[in-house]
Amino acid sequence: MRAGDVLDERQVELVRTVIEEAESNTGLIHSVHVGPSDGDPRVYAERLLAALGPLAPYATLVHVDPALRRVEIVTGTHAAIRVDDRACALAALSMGSSFAGGDLAGGIVNGVRLLADHAGPGVVAYGTHHTG
Repeated sequence: MRAGDVLDERQVELVRTVIEEAESNTGLIHSVHVGPSDGDPRVYAERLLAALGPLAPYATLVHVDPALRRVEIVTGTHAAIRVDDRACALAALSMGSSFAGGDLAGGIVNGVRLLADHAGPGVVAYGTHHTG
């Protein structure tokens, strides 16, 4: 299941836009994956983060598995300095509330914004965004 299977084109574009804004404002990479987990959702999210290669230390990755109703947020080593576990938990809680109300795209957008707000402004490390 790709993001396009559960989000319409307008919603995918909205998520891409908020990711671009978050990256521009924080200098971190913000990645979102919507789809099934291959195994344990947390372990899968960590594998997705690692797959970013040299960008991984500077990234936050949000993995949403709609079928399992799970959200996992993982951060690279550099990003974790600015986005701590508490910020990730608050973002996941906010996202879960939106998801429970049937708003997948809105939940993702709010979650990414919360993560970016917590990270605060920073130097742009990379200009690439990742959605899947």
